[in-house]
Amino acid sequence: MSAASKGFPLHPIETDSRRRTGSLIGASGLAVLGLVILAGTPFARAQTVGGAPTGLAPTQCDNRKFLSDQAGFMQTGPTRVDLPEHICGQVVSVTRRSRRTRSGVHGYFILQTAPGHSIRIVSDLDRMNAPNWPWVKPGDQVDVVGRYYFDSERSQGIDWTHHGAGRHWALPGFVQVNGTRYE
Repeated sequence: MSAASKGFPLHPIETDSRRRTGSLIGASGLAVLGLVILAGTPFARAQTVGGAPTGLAPTQCDNRKFLSDQAGFMQTGPTRVDLPEHICGQVVSVTRRSRRTRSGVHGYFILQTAPGHSIRIVSDLDRMNAPNWPWVKPGDQVDVVGRYYFDSERSQGIDWTHHGAGRHWALPGFVQVNGTRYE
């Protein structure tokens, strides 16, 4: 009986495409990173913590980078790669009540980054120096630095918008509302 008939790959390069290869950044992540570097936007470096990939965050609002990253995820689907983003725009809706999750109390709002493009912003209220929720309202101009996660087209957003960093995310974030910064 041959190795192929026993279910073993004939060549070590043949692998199950559904299995992760151990690379922290897949081919799509490298392509996105290359586009970001070629864009020539000034970036601040995030440190690697606990094996999480090193990231780059724009020092100024860069909605074009975010929209490019979002389009890349829409084409490739979910990955285990989260990206640092610095976006800005206008608040279009706010959840009136905060919600308790296993990681703390969070406030949520939707930020429009371009006509027809919006994203959910998740703020960890336990870790931010902010007044009682809600401290944003529709129409507010907001700058956000945080981690862009993409689980699916319907489950994506920017979290880690507070000053703290953790084992899986090294870049401190913030939310700036009409010039007032909350970290």
